[in-house]
Order: sequence, then C-alpha cells, then structure tokens
Amino acid sequence: MEIIPLGMEHFPSTNQLYRDVTRDLRKSGIYQWDFFYPNRFIIKSDLKTGNFFGITKDNGVIGAIVIDNKRNEKYENFSWSEPAESSLIIHRLAVHPLSQGKGLGKKLLAFAEDHAMESGFKSIRLDVFSNNPGAVMLYERAGYEERGSVHYPFRKALYKCYEKVLT
Repeated sequence: MEIIPLGMEHFPSTNQLYRDVTRDLRKSGIYQWDFFYPNRFIIKSDLKTGNFFGITKDNGVIGAIVIDNKRNEKYENFSWSEPAESSLIIHRLAVHPLSQGKGLGKKLLAFAEDHAMESGFKSIRLDVFSNNPGAVMLYERAGYEERGSVHYPFRKALYKCYEKVLT
C-alpha cells in the first residue's frame, strides 16, 4: 500500500478515521483523544499544510500521519540529542481499527523517517499517551528513546516524549 499526500478531498474519510480510532481507543479504556482533539478544525488545518500523509483503501483513508516542524514549547527543557531546528515532529499517527495489526503503523513511521532524512533533518520527535501501550511499544520497538514527559490540559495521564536520531 502506497503512502500519499492527503489533501482537502480526503477530509471526509480522514475525519472519519480519527472518529473511528478515538471510539476504539475509548472502548479499550484509552482516553487519549476525544471530541475536542483531534477535531475537524485541526484535521482541516493539517490537510491544508501539505504535511499530512496517509494510506487509502477503497477510497477511504485507513492510516494517517502528520509530519512537520511545529515544536511544542513544553519540549524545550528536555535533553535532546539534536537541536530543535534539525528535528521533525510526528503528530496524530493513526491506523483504522479494522486495519491494525498489519504493519501500517510501522510503515507510516518508516515513511516519516525517510521523509525527514530526505529533507535534511537529523532526528524525529513525538509525544505519545503513556496509557496507550500499543503506541508506546510501536515507538520503542522502532528505536525511539524517551526524553521526558509532559502533561496536557484535560488529560489524566502523561505523554511520553521520544526522539530518534536518524542515520
């Protein structure tokens, strides 16, 4: 399955993807996302930036990832391996519940790493909900190293912050 840039024409199925993933996470007792995040305004904004990529099947988006250099000020006090200007950030990696367990998350992650290296970046940073063991495991198995944690408003658990130096 090919990873393609997502644009506004993908809004309906991308919005549905995040709704379906949020519903599935909540059924599993993982309160990472909700009605407020990621919402349709965030998704539309992402789709307009050119930094949103995804996997489609049968005209629907079944996996998505945002890759940009929008840094979170909460990251500033961590001991990073690379300077902020040399790092890309991953946001909102999601795979539809019916497509999970097929390596699509790994494929999206590898795409982000290749994209970063081709663009001259030296590392990738991200944060992940600490109570989402599947996501934490995905990043740790892929060689991401924990650099600290942050707390976001209205979230009960911390978000672990990770970095992977690209070689």
